[in-house]
Amino acid sequence: MTSQRARRAAVTGIGVVAPNGLSTETFWKATQEGVSVLDRVTREGCEHLPLRIAGEVRGFDPSELIEERFLVQTDRFTHFAMAAADGALADARLGRADTDRDPFAVGVVTAAGSGGGEFGQRELQRLWGQGPRFVGPYQSIAWFYAASTGQVSIRGGFKGPCGVVASDEAGGLDALAHAARAVRRGTGVVVTGAAEAPLAPYSMVCQLGYDDLSTSDDPTHAYRPFTAAACGFVPAEGGAMIVVEDEVAAREREATVRAFIAGHGATFTGASLWERSREGLAQAIRVALDEARCAPEEVDVVFADAFGTPEADRAEALAIADALGAHGRRVPVTAPKTGIGRAYCGAPVLDVAAAVLAMEHGLVPPTPNVYDPCHDLDLVTGRARPAQLRTALVVSRGLMGSNAALVLRHGAHAL
Repeated sequence: MTSQRARRAAVTGIGVVAPNGLSTETFWKATQEGVSVLDRVTREGCEHLPLRIAGEVRGFDPSELIEERFLVQTDRFTHFAMAAADGALADARLGRADTDRDPFAVGVVTAAGSGGGEFGQRELQRLWGQGPRFVGPYQSIAWFYAASTGQVSIRGGFKGPCGVVASDEAGGLDALAHAARAVRRGTGVVVTGAAEAPLAPYSMVCQLGYDDLSTSDDPTHAYRPFTAAACGFVPAEGGAMIVVEDEVAAREREATVRAFIAGHGATFTGASLWERSREGLAQAIRVALDEARCAPEEVDVVFADAFGTPEADRAEALAIADALGAHGRRVPVTAPKTGIGRAYCGAPVLDVAAAVLAMEHGLVPPTPNVYDPCHDLDLVTGRARPAQLRTALVVSRGLMGSNAALVLRHGAHAL
Protein backbone atom coordinates (compact mmCIF):
# COMPACT_ATOMS: atom_id res chain seq x y z
CA MET A 1 0.00 0.00 0.00
CA THR A 2 1.19 3.52 -0.71
CA SER A 3 0.74 6.13 1.98
CA GLN A 4 -1.32 9.19 1.18
CA ARG A 5 0.76 12.35 1.06
CA ALA A 6 0.41 14.85 3.87
CA ARG A 7 -1.54 17.89 2.66
CA ARG A 8 -0.46 21.31 3.88
CA ALA A 9 -2.89 24.19 4.19
CA ALA A 10 -1.49 27.14 2.26
CA VAL A 11 -2.70 30.73 2.33
CA THR A 12 -2.89 31.93 -1.28
CA GLY A 13 -5.27 34.88 -1.09
CA ILE A 14 -6.13 37.73 1.27
CA GLY A 15 -9.03 40.18 1.04
CA VAL A 16 -9.57 43.01 3.51
CA VAL A 17 -12.27 45.55 4.30
CA ALA A 18 -11.14 47.49 7.37
CA PRO A 19 -11.44 50.92 8.97
CA ASN A 20 -7.93 51.73 7.72
CA GLY A 21 -8.27 50.34 4.21
CA LEU A 22 -10.76 48.90 1.73
CA SER A 23 -8.16 46.63 0.17
CA THR A 24 -5.27 44.50 1.36
CA GLU A 25 -2.77 47.00 -0.03
CA THR A 26 -4.26 50.06 1.68
CA PHE A 27 -4.74 48.10 4.91
CA TRP A 28 -1.09 47.06 4.98
CA LYS A 29 0.19 50.54 4.15
CA ALA A 30 -1.72 52.04 7.08
CA THR A 31 -0.83 49.14 9.36
CA GLN A 32 2.91 49.27 8.75
CA GLU A 33 2.89 53.04 9.22
CA GLY A 34 1.03 52.77 12.52
CA VAL A 35 -1.83 54.97 11.36
CA SER A 36 -4.73 55.27 13.81
CA VAL A 37 -8.19 55.86 12.35
CA LEU A 38 -10.17 55.67 15.58
CA ASP A 39 -12.60 58.55 15.69
CA ARG A 40 -16.01 59.70 16.81
CA VAL A 41 -18.93 57.45 15.92
CA THR A 42 -20.86 59.04 13.06
CA ARG A 43 -23.55 56.40 12.43
CA GLU A 44 -27.08 57.81 12.47
CA GLY A 45 -28.99 57.08 15.66
CA CYS A 46 -25.89 56.67 17.80
CA GLU A 47 -25.32 60.30 18.78
CA HIS A 48 -26.84 59.98 22.26
CA LEU A 49 -25.03 56.78 23.25
CA PRO A 50 -22.11 56.76 25.74
CA LEU A 51 -19.93 54.82 23.28
CA ARG A 52 -18.16 57.69 21.56
CA ILE A 53 -15.16 56.20 19.74
CA ALA A 54 -15.03 53.31 17.27
CA GLY A 55 -13.33 52.06 14.14
CA GLU A 56 -15.77 52.76 11.31
CA VAL A 57 -15.38 51.54 7.73
CA ARG A 58 -15.89 54.68 5.66
CA GLY A 59 -16.17 55.14 1.92
CA PHE A 60 -17.50 51.60 1.41
CA ASP A 61 -20.27 51.48 -1.22
CA PRO A 62 -21.57 47.91 -1.52
CA SER A 63 -23.65 48.79 -4.61
CA GLU A 64 -20.41 49.20 -6.56
CA LEU A 65 -19.22 45.71 -5.61
CA ILE A 66 -22.21 43.47 -5.09
CA GLU A 67 -25.18 42.63 -7.29
CA GLU A 68 -28.53 44.14 -6.33
CA ARG A 69 -30.19 40.75 -5.84
CA PHE A 70 -27.71 39.99 -3.06
CA LEU A 71 -27.74 43.47 -1.54
CA VAL A 72 -31.46 43.45 -0.78
CA GLN A 73 -31.24 40.25 1.24
CA THR A 74 -28.05 40.89 3.20
CA ASP A 75 -26.75 42.99 6.07
CA ARG A 76 -23.67 45.21 6.15
CA PHE A 77 -21.58 42.49 7.81
CA THR A 78 -22.24 40.20 4.86
CA HIS A 79 -21.47 42.99 2.39
CA PHE A 80 -18.04 43.26 4.01
CA ALA A 81 -17.56 39.49 3.82
CA MET A 82 -18.56 39.26 0.17
CA ALA A 83 -16.30 42.16 -0.82
CA ALA A 84 -13.38 40.70 1.14
CA ALA A 85 -14.01 37.26 -0.37
CA ASP A 86 -13.84 38.78 -3.86
CA GLY A 87 -10.52 40.36 -2.94
CA ALA A 88 -9.14 37.12 -1.56
CA LEU A 89 -10.21 35.08 -4.59
CA ALA A 90 -8.72 37.65 -6.96
CA ASP A 91 -5.49 37.63 -4.95
CA ALA A 92 -5.37 33.84 -5.18
CA ARG A 93 -6.19 34.03 -8.90
CA LEU A 94 -9.32 32.00 -8.41
CA GLY A 95 -12.69 32.98 -9.81
CA ARG A 96 -16.15 31.90 -8.85
CA ALA A 97 -17.02 28.31 -9.66
CA ASP A 98 -17.16 27.63 -13.39
CA THR A 99 -16.79 24.75 -15.82
CA ASP A 100 -13.05 24.59 -15.17
CA ARG A 101 -13.38 23.98 -11.45
CA ASP A 102 -15.36 21.40 -9.49
CA PRO A 103 -17.79 23.45 -7.36
CA PHE A 104 -17.81 20.69 -4.73
CA ALA A 105 -14.07 21.19 -4.21
CA VAL A 106 -14.54 24.70 -2.78
CA GLY A 107 -15.97 25.32 0.69
CA VAL A 108 -16.71 28.39 2.81
CA VAL A 109 -16.25 28.83 6.57
CA THR A 110 -16.83 32.09 8.43
CA ALA A 111 -17.12 33.19 12.04
CA ALA A 112 -19.63 35.68 13.40
CA GLY A 113 -20.23 37.26 16.77
CA SER A 114 -23.14 39.63 16.30
CA GLY A 115 -24.84 38.88 12.99
CA GLY A 116 -26.86 41.36 10.97
CA GLY A 117 -27.92 43.90 13.57
CA GLU A 118 -28.57 46.79 11.20
CA PHE A 119 -30.85 44.77 8.93
CA GLY A 120 -32.65 43.27 11.91
CA GLN A 121 -33.19 46.65 13.55
CA ARG A 122 -34.70 48.10 10.38
CA GLU A 123 -37.17 45.23 10.00
CA LEU A 124 -38.15 45.27 13.67
CA GLN A 125 -38.85 48.99 13.44
CA ARG A 126 -41.14 48.27 10.50
CA LEU A 127 -42.86 45.53 12.49
CA TRP A 128 -43.66 47.76 15.47
CA GLY A 129 -44.20 50.97 13.49
CA GLN A 130 -46.17 49.72 10.50
CA GLY A 131 -47.14 46.10 11.14
CA PRO A 132 -46.07 42.61 10.06
CA ARG A 133 -47.05 43.11 6.42
CA PHE A 134 -44.19 45.61 6.10
CA VAL A 135 -41.48 43.22 7.29
CA GLY A 136 -39.35 42.03 4.38
CA PRO A 137 -39.02 38.33 3.55
CA TYR A 138 -35.26 38.33 4.14
CA GLN A 139 -35.48 39.24 7.83
CA SER A 140 -35.34 35.52 8.65
CA ILE A 141 -31.91 35.07 7.05
CA ALA A 142 -30.08 38.41 6.89
CA TRP A 143 -29.45 38.74 10.63
CA PHE A 144 -28.33 35.11 11.04
CA TYR A 145 -24.73 34.28 12.01
CA ALA A 146 -24.40 31.93 9.02
CA ALA A 147 -25.57 34.52 6.47
CA SER A 148 -22.08 35.38 5.23
CA THR A 149 -21.13 31.75 4.72
CA GLY A 150 -24.35 31.13 2.84
CA GLN A 151 -24.20 34.19 0.63
CA VAL A 152 -20.49 33.85 -0.24
CA SER A 153 -21.05 30.21 -1.22
CA ILE A 154 -24.23 30.90 -3.21
CA ARG A 155 -22.78 33.93 -4.98
CA GLY A 156 -19.59 32.07 -5.84
CA GLY A 157 -21.24 28.78 -6.77
CA PHE A 158 -19.23 26.96 -4.10
CA LYS A 159 -20.79 23.65 -3.06
CA GLY A 160 -18.05 22.12 -0.91
CA PRO A 161 -18.02 21.84 2.91
CA CYS A 162 -19.51 24.99 4.41
CA GLY A 163 -19.98 26.09 8.00
CA VAL A 164 -20.04 28.91 10.51
CA VAL A 165 -18.14 29.13 13.79
CA ALA A 166 -19.78 30.86 16.75
CA SER A 167 -17.12 30.74 19.44
CA ASP A 168 -16.74 34.31 20.59
CA GLU A 169 -14.16 36.73 19.16
CA ALA A 170 -11.63 33.91 19.04
CA GLY A 171 -13.91 32.26 16.48
CA GLY A 172 -12.03 34.14 13.77
CA LEU A 173 -8.99 31.95 14.39
CA ASP A 174 -11.14 28.86 14.91
CA ALA A 175 -12.71 29.38 11.46
CA LEU A 176 -9.28 29.47 9.82
CA ALA A 177 -8.28 26.31 11.69
CA HIS A 178 -11.49 24.61 10.59
CA ALA A 179 -10.69 25.54 6.99
CA ALA A 180 -7.12 24.29 7.27
CA ARG A 181 -8.27 20.94 8.61
CA ALA A 182 -10.82 20.61 5.81
CA VAL A 183 -8.02 21.14 3.28
CA ARG A 184 -5.82 18.58 5.03
CA ARG A 185 -8.71 16.08 4.87
CA GLY A 186 -9.10 16.53 1.12
CA THR A 187 -11.09 19.67 0.30
CA GLY A 188 -9.38 21.59 -2.48
CA VAL A 189 -10.05 25.19 -1.44
CA VAL A 190 -11.78 26.90 1.48
CA VAL A 191 -12.70 30.58 1.56
CA THR A 192 -12.61 31.52 5.22
CA GLY A 193 -12.55 34.46 7.61
CA ALA A 194 -14.87 36.87 9.38
CA ALA A 195 -16.35 40.33 9.07
CA GLU A 196 -18.52 42.22 11.54
CA ALA A 197 -20.76 45.30 11.49
CA PRO A 198 -21.57 46.04 15.15
CA LEU A 199 -22.04 49.81 14.91
CA ALA A 200 -25.78 50.09 14.22
CA PRO A 201 -27.72 51.62 17.16
CA TYR A 202 -29.30 48.33 18.26
CA SER A 203 -25.97 46.52 18.17
CA MET A 204 -24.24 49.32 20.05
CA VAL A 205 -26.86 49.34 22.80
CA CYS A 206 -26.30 45.60 23.24
CA GLN A 207 -22.56 46.21 23.64
CA LEU A 208 -23.13 48.78 26.38
CA GLY A 209 -23.66 45.82 28.70
CA TYR A 210 -19.95 45.02 28.45
CA ASP A 211 -18.16 46.50 31.45
CA ASP A 212 -14.89 46.44 29.52
CA LEU A 213 -16.11 48.72 26.72
CA SER A 214 -14.24 52.02 26.57
CA THR A 215 -16.43 55.10 26.86
CA SER A 216 -13.58 57.58 26.49
CA ASP A 217 -14.25 60.43 24.07
CA ASP A 218 -10.58 60.87 23.12
CA PRO A 219 -9.55 58.81 20.04
CA THR A 220 -5.90 58.77 21.14
CA HIS A 221 -6.65 57.47 24.63
CA ALA A 222 -9.78 55.34 24.22
CA TYR A 223 -7.94 52.08 23.45
CA ARG A 224 -4.46 51.78 24.97
CA PRO A 225 -3.76 48.16 26.01
CA PHE A 226 -0.65 47.18 27.95
CA THR A 227 -0.44 50.64 29.55
CA ALA A 228 -1.28 51.95 33.01
CA ALA A 229 -3.98 54.08 31.34
CA ALA A 230 -5.81 51.10 29.78
CA CYS A 231 -9.54 51.80 30.07
CA GLY A 232 -11.18 49.17 27.90
CA PHE A 233 -11.54 48.26 24.24
CA VAL A 234 -12.97 50.15 21.28
CA PRO A 235 -15.24 48.22 18.87
CA ALA A 236 -14.81 48.23 15.11
CA GLU A 237 -16.41 46.95 11.96
CA GLY A 238 -14.90 45.17 8.98
CA GLY A 239 -12.77 42.06 8.67
CA ALA A 240 -10.87 39.85 6.27
CA MET A 241 -11.30 36.72 4.17
CA ILE A 242 -8.55 34.23 3.40
CA VAL A 243 -8.20 31.61 0.66
CA VAL A 244 -6.75 28.38 2.06
CA GLU A 245 -5.88 25.52 -0.29
CA ASP A 246 -3.72 22.46 -0.70
CA GLU A 247 -0.12 23.51 -1.22
CA VAL A 248 0.61 21.06 -4.04
CA ALA A 249 -2.47 22.05 -6.01
CA ALA A 250 -1.65 25.72 -5.48
CA ARG A 251 1.88 25.30 -6.79
CA GLU A 252 0.66 23.26 -9.76
CA ARG A 253 -1.46 26.19 -10.88
CA GLU A 254 1.49 28.52 -10.13
CA ALA A 255 -0.28 30.37 -7.34
CA THR A 256 1.79 32.24 -4.76
CA VAL A 257 1.96 30.37 -1.46
CA ARG A 258 2.00 33.28 0.97
CA ALA A 259 2.00 31.32 4.23
CA PHE A 260 0.97 28.07 5.88
CA ILE A 261 -1.53 27.56 8.68
CA ALA A 262 0.67 25.30 10.75
CA GLY A 263 -0.99 24.93 14.14
CA HIS A 264 -4.04 25.88 16.19
CA GLY A 265 -5.16 25.56 19.78
CA ALA A 266 -8.37 26.58 21.56
CA THR A 267 -9.61 26.58 25.17
CA PHE A 268 -12.47 28.01 27.21
CA THR A 269 -12.08 29.67 30.60
CA GLY A 270 -15.34 31.52 31.28
CA ALA A 271 -16.86 34.92 30.61
CA SER A 272 -14.72 37.88 31.72
CA LEU A 273 -12.61 35.67 33.99
CA TRP A 274 -9.42 37.31 32.84
CA GLU A 275 -7.19 35.83 35.52
CA ARG A 276 -8.20 32.37 34.35
CA SER A 277 -7.58 33.36 30.75
CA ARG A 278 -3.86 33.34 31.56
CA GLU A 279 -3.88 29.57 31.90
CA GLY A 280 -6.31 29.03 29.04
CA LEU A 281 -4.46 31.20 26.55
CA ALA A 282 -1.10 29.69 27.50
CA GLN A 283 -2.53 26.22 26.92
CA ALA A 284 -3.97 27.24 23.54
CA ILE A 285 -0.53 28.53 22.53
CA ARG A 286 1.16 25.29 23.63
CA VAL A 287 -1.33 23.18 21.65
CA ALA A 288 -0.87 25.36 18.56
CA LEU A 289 2.93 25.13 18.81
CA ASP A 290 2.75 21.38 19.30
CA GLU A 291 0.53 20.90 16.24
CA ALA A 292 2.91 23.08 14.22
CA ARG A 293 5.95 21.20 15.57
CA CYS A 294 7.29 24.61 16.50
CA ALA A 295 9.61 25.29 19.43
CA PRO A 296 8.82 28.42 21.47
CA GLU A 297 12.08 30.07 20.44
CA GLU A 298 11.12 29.72 16.76
CA VAL A 299 8.31 32.25 17.15
CA ASP A 300 9.51 35.49 15.55
CA VAL A 301 6.53 37.75 16.31
CA VAL A 302 3.35 37.66 18.39
CA PHE A 303 0.18 39.44 17.31
CA ALA A 304 -1.49 40.05 20.65
CA ASP A 305 -5.13 39.98 21.63
CA ALA A 306 -4.63 43.34 23.42
CA PHE A 307 -7.97 43.48 25.19
CA GLY A 308 -7.37 46.82 26.85
CA THR A 309 -8.05 46.42 30.57
CA PRO A 310 -5.30 46.07 33.20
CA GLU A 311 -6.44 42.63 34.38
CA ALA A 312 -6.85 41.19 30.89
CA ASP A 313 -3.59 42.67 29.62
CA ARG A 314 -1.64 41.36 32.59
CA ALA A 315 -3.11 37.88 32.03
CA GLU A 316 -2.10 37.93 28.37
CA ALA A 317 1.44 39.09 29.09
CA LEU A 318 1.84 36.31 31.66
CA ALA A 319 0.29 33.73 29.30
CA ILE A 320 2.83 34.58 26.59
CA ALA A 321 5.63 34.20 29.13
CA ASP A 322 4.17 30.94 30.45
CA ALA A 323 3.91 29.42 26.97
CA LEU A 324 7.10 30.76 25.41
CA GLY A 325 9.32 30.80 28.50
CA ALA A 326 12.17 33.31 28.54
CA HIS A 327 11.66 33.84 24.80
CA GLY A 328 8.26 35.36 25.62
CA ARG A 329 9.97 38.41 27.09
CA ARG A 330 12.24 38.88 24.07
CA VAL A 331 10.02 38.15 21.09
CA PRO A 332 8.53 41.24 19.38
CA VAL A 333 4.85 41.68 20.26
CA THR A 334 2.47 43.92 18.36
CA ALA A 335 -1.22 44.88 18.37
CA PRO A 336 -2.09 46.81 15.17
CA LYS A 337 -5.76 46.70 16.15
CA THR A 338 -5.19 49.60 18.55
CA GLY A 339 -5.34 51.81 15.46
CA ILE A 340 -8.61 50.42 14.12
CA GLY A 341 -10.45 48.89 17.08
CA ARG A 342 -11.58 45.35 17.82
CA ALA A 343 -13.82 44.02 15.06
CA TYR A 344 -14.87 41.09 17.24
CA CYS A 345 -14.53 37.88 15.14
CA GLY A 346 -13.01 39.92 12.34
CA ALA A 347 -10.21 41.23 14.57
CA PRO A 348 -8.00 38.11 14.73
CA VAL A 349 -8.48 37.48 11.00
CA LEU A 350 -7.23 40.99 10.31
CA ASP A 351 -4.28 40.11 12.57
CA VAL A 352 -3.65 37.00 10.46
CA ALA A 353 -3.68 39.12 7.31
CA ALA A 354 -1.25 41.54 8.94
CA ALA A 355 0.96 38.67 10.12
CA VAL A 356 1.24 37.19 6.62
CA LEU A 357 2.07 40.61 5.20
CA ALA A 358 4.57 41.27 8.00
CA MET A 359 6.41 38.02 7.17
CA GLU A 360 6.45 38.91 3.49
CA HIS A 361 7.82 42.42 4.08
CA GLY A 362 10.13 41.65 6.99
CA LEU A 363 8.47 44.26 9.20
CA VAL A 364 6.77 44.08 12.58
CA PRO A 365 4.06 46.77 12.46
CA PRO A 366 3.76 49.08 15.46
CA THR A 367 1.02 49.35 18.10
CA PRO A 368 -0.71 52.72 17.49
CA ASN A 369 -1.54 55.06 20.38
CA VAL A 370 0.66 53.05 22.77
CA TYR A 371 4.01 54.53 23.77
CA ASP A 372 4.39 53.67 27.46
CA PRO A 373 3.80 49.91 27.95
CA CYS A 374 3.87 48.75 31.54
CA HIS A 375 4.02 44.96 31.09
CA ASP A 376 7.05 42.73 30.62
CA LEU A 377 6.71 42.48 26.85
CA ASP A 378 8.84 43.65 23.95
CA LEU A 379 5.91 45.64 22.57
CA VAL A 380 6.65 47.29 19.23
CA THR A 381 5.54 50.93 19.37
CA GLY A 382 6.20 54.10 17.44
CA ARG A 383 7.34 52.71 14.11
CA ALA A 384 7.64 49.38 12.32
CA ARG A 385 10.63 47.22 13.25
CA PRO A 386 12.60 45.41 10.51
CA ALA A 387 13.02 41.71 11.31
CA GLN A 388 13.38 38.36 9.61
CA LEU A 389 10.03 36.73 10.22
CA ARG A 390 9.51 33.06 9.47
CA THR A 391 6.96 32.14 12.13
CA ALA A 392 4.13 34.26 13.53
CA LEU A 393 1.86 33.53 16.49
CA VAL A 394 -1.59 35.13 16.52
CA VAL A 395 -3.65 34.98 19.73
CA SER A 396 -7.22 35.94 20.51
CA ARG A 397 -9.65 35.93 23.40
CA GLY A 398 -13.36 36.63 23.66
CA LEU A 399 -15.60 38.36 26.14
CA MET A 400 -17.41 35.10 26.79
CA GLY A 401 -14.25 33.16 27.62
CA SER A 402 -12.90 31.59 24.42
CA ASN A 403 -9.14 31.56 23.83
CA ALA A 404 -7.35 30.64 20.60
CA ALA A 405 -3.88 30.65 19.10
CA LEU A 406 -2.75 30.18 15.50
CA VAL A 407 0.78 29.50 14.22
CA LEU A 408 1.65 30.75 10.74
CA ARG A 409 4.77 29.84 8.77
CA HIS A 410 6.12 32.04 5.99
CA GLY A 411 5.48 30.46 2.61
CA ALA A 412 9.12 30.83 1.52
CA HIS A 413 10.57 29.39 4.74
CA ALA A 414 8.03 26.88 6.08
CA LEU A 415 9.50 23.71 7.49
